[in-house]
Amino acid sequence: MPKYFKEILIGVAPVVLIFLAFVGVNVVPVLMIMAIVAAFFFLGKPKGAITASVERKTKTRTPSYLTFEDIGGQDRAKNELKEALDFLIKHEEIKKFGIRPLKGILLEGPPGTGKTLMAKAAAHYTNSVFVSASGSEFVEMYVGVGASRVRDLFKDARTRAQKENKDSAIVFIDEIDVVGGKREGGQHREYDQTLNQLLTEMDGIHTTDTPRILIMAATNRKEMLDSALLRPGRFDRHISVDLPDKKGRMHILNIHAKNKPLAVNVNLEKVAEESFNFSGAQLESLMNEAAVYAMRENVDLIEHRHLSLAIDKVIMGEKSDRESNKEERERVALHELGHAIMAERVKPGSVSQVALSPRGQALGYVRHNPSADQYLYTRQELEGRIMVALGGSAAEEIFYGNRSTGSRNDFEQALHMVRTMMDSGLTSLGIIDREMVTKEELMKENSKILDQLFAQTREVLERHRAVFQQSLAILIKEEVLSGEQFRNLLKAITQKSTA
Repeated sequence: MPKYFKEILIGVAPVVLIFLAFVGVNVVPVLMIMAIVAAFFFLGKPKGAITASVERKTKTRTPSYLTFEDIGGQDRAKNELKEALDFLIKHEEIKKFGIRPLKGILLEGPPGTGKTLMAKAAAHYTNSVFVSASGSEFVEMYVGVGASRVRDLFKDARTRAQKENKDSAIVFIDEIDVVGGKREGGQHREYDQTLNQLLTEMDGIHTTDTPRILIMAATNRKEMLDSALLRPGRFDRHISVDLPDKKGRMHILNIHAKNKPLAVNVNLEKVAEESFNFSGAQLESLMNEAAVYAMRENVDLIEHRHLSLAIDKVIMGEKSDRESNKEERERVALHELGHAIMAERVKPGSVSQVALSPRGQALGYVRHNPSADQYLYTRQELEGRIMVALGGSAAEEIFYGNRSTGSRNDFEQALHMVRTMMDSGLTSLGIIDREMVTKEELMKENSKILDQLFAQTREVLERHRAVFQQSLAILIKEEVLSGEQFRNLLKAITQKSTA
């Protein structure tokens, strides 16, 4: 049936009937025929049209063979999850200690960190039936449909477990924040009915019954979930699935490199260093894109340069074929040199590459050398990072007397770091609660910090005019300056100017 056919039919039918009655046609037989057809269409199915729709949309998916060993970079989360799953397996043993088995496990963390993979591996680990659905599958404009789908999901899990002679079943709901969001007082919504039904089903899970039901859910917005869903007795365990550290990234890269022909010179440890803050999904994409680059060049092995190109693509996007005029290229080159000079002054040896080739939305970029994973920053370190971000716009002001829209992303980064400083009590405002401070005070402190750091950045770059002037021609001609080339230029010009 074509999309919107039912809506069109409902809108057109009354108009046609009124017209026929107006011209003198007896419409009673037509009405009777329509009533019979409607009764057959809506009532002729065993569970009704709505329930049939539920059965079509709420699909059960049996996961492919997947174990915890196939998931890299989440050792802490995997161990915590295994401990929780042992309550489902060793049910006779835990009775001795009077332990109540868990009813629900919530996996929380950024997108692409492997929450769904861990739920599938959990089903294999416990030898359970795996029934899954996305939160969006419970959302419907018709009242009661979402609640009906929740009931059918749990019923199907029990039925399948009995049919397959399994002692347990895992019900997995991805993106649970869609239906499990905080309920708003005084407003009755379809979402609330669906959430209430989910809470009722979880309360109806008796951990001593066979088959035993364990509900798992995933979200990257835990703060949006209703408190009734998060309390003990429902989601008993909250497991954080974070972005992998260097060791975890190395493990994930090795997993995805198994089926790829890597050259001898490939150093995956260096790739793991360069891919700081990458999720598991991004690391998989990195290896895949590197293989694509090797195939484009029609070579047999994936080399390290392919992996470097893949890192740039995952971060910034594919190379663009946009052509810019001479003046625009010069402005972009000076902008990127401003970033590079400040990066070397703040942290010597940090620049890996200065590029003038458009990639994604960027017309040029500075790539930094990998450093050790860092999660804590002092005020001085944050101010240094802000000065690096402001280096591009400061360079434009020095040579053109104005700025361009190319600094937009730099300013967003700088503002984010200033916000972090404020929230961490690293500004003159001291330790604050944003709700107790006016926007005017926040804006005043924000402007004070950025204006002061911009002035310092401009002062540093003014002392390096010679570096800009001599590096500009080389960068425009070659389009790429390696970090070593840039440092040699910087060192030679600085020594010459001070001699």
